[in-house]
Amino acid sequence: MSEYAYISTIGQDSHAFVEETGECTIKLCGVDIPHDRAFRANSDGDVALHAITNAISGYTGVNILGGAADKICLEQGIKDSTVYLAEALKFMEGAKIVHCSMTIECLRPKLKEFISSMKEKTGELLGIPASSVGITATTGEGLTGFGKGEGVQVFVILTIKKEL
Repeated sequence: MSEYAYISTIGQDSHAFVEETGECTIKLCGVDIPHDRAFRANSDGDVALHAITNAISGYTGVNILGGAADKICLEQGIKDSTVYLAEALKFMEGAKIVHCSMTIECLRPKLKEFISSMKEKTGELLGIPASSVGITATTGEGLTGFGKGEGVQVFVILTIKKEL
């Protein structure tokens, strides 16, 4: 009979918005969300996927963002954050993500109508059911720049199952 360890790891990322650009979209969890400002970022700026990638790096010890992703983005021109996440997942060595809990802080865009799609896409990318993805959104009562509409901040906790 196999024994397992359950490990929790945390990731965070944030991006500011550029000045108002008019109608555009931003990506969160790989989902296009209409907004009037784009992220200031080298990549597509998907802070949710970046936070997940950072949480995986916290488990594996392999720095993807600021490491491998810089090469993928800056040298190969690939801006899609799902590619960076896939790169991070390569280092899991048989361990499996079994739950993802995410909190998103921003004043806007309002995310309520997108949460279900974001859970579905996150589950798909991580190979877990959408029911194993929890996403909450908050304005943080306007106490930070994110809550004042200057960007988006995401914190993620992953639960990872590892065979002993």
